[in-house]
Amino acid sequence: MKIAVTYENGEVFQHFGKTEMFKVYTVSGSNIVSTDIIGNEGTGHEALAGFLADKGVDVVICGGMGGGAQAALLEAGIAAISGATGSADEAVAAFLRGELKSQGKNCDHHDHEEEEHTCNCGGEGGECECEGNCGGGCGGCAGCHAEPDFEGPNVGKTCRTHYRGTFNDGTVFDSSYERGEPLEFVCGAGMMIHGYDKAVATMNVGESIDIHLMPEEAYGQPNPNMIVTFEIANLPGSESCKLGDQVYLYDNSGRPFAVTVIAKDDKNITLDANHQMAGKELNFHIELVSVE
Repeated sequence: MKIAVTYENGEVFQHFGKTEMFKVYTVSGSNIVSTDIIGNEGTGHEALAGFLADKGVDVVICGGMGGGAQAALLEAGIAAISGATGSADEAVAAFLRGELKSQGKNCDHHDHEEEEHTCNCGGEGGECECEGNCGGGCGGCAGCHAEPDFEGPNVGKTCRTHYRGTFNDGTVFDSSYERGEPLEFVCGAGMMIHGYDKAVATMNVGESIDIHLMPEEAYGQPNPNMIVTFEIANLPGSESCKLGDQVYLYDNSGRPFAVTVIAKDDKNITLDANHQMAGKELNFHIELVSVE
């Protein structure tokens, strides 16, 4: 297994999309075999997912990460642990002990009209990247717990699973089978949505199951408090954004989080910080490939 940590001066760098370096740890079991510090080769945000996948990375540990980057990592079969701070080496050691929990994104909105923001739109694929001081990273999933509220022989162990995720109408939204690589994660560490994590906790190697998750066991219900409206004049650059564009804001701790443009007129722009899967029922076919 390879673990990549956003890296600067020995510590976890807090902006995943802006990190210039990663420290990559090659791990066998619970032991670190080797480390290497690599540059990002000029890539950033979602493009880093492909860069890390090419390097064989299985897990990313970082400070803050937007929803777009999280989705890109998931699609690349890379698990993400966000909210880490301090020494990179200590963060990896805590992860290998099963003590490092993903913090998700904590929402603490206040009067946005008093904050200054800038919006850099027109990125690759028409995506937007907003930078500002929003006061709270929003979203996250129902699986980000300080401690798991379930038990099972696989809790605390590194599990590798193949899966296929579908909506109720049968549409496939993600599949590790298509990528040809199982997803690797530590069960019970908050790396997965709650229902998926809980299901794997009691599975046997070689077993396959089908589960149906309500939103509360997946990405939660949409929160109306996560929908905010700005005057375009107070958000420089937002005049270039279009409906459906993804925009990035930063909370007071410098952690990025993704929002989506859901309404816009000549004066105002409305952003939704709910996860794009919020409110959705999800189905998974899960196959447990190995446990270490």
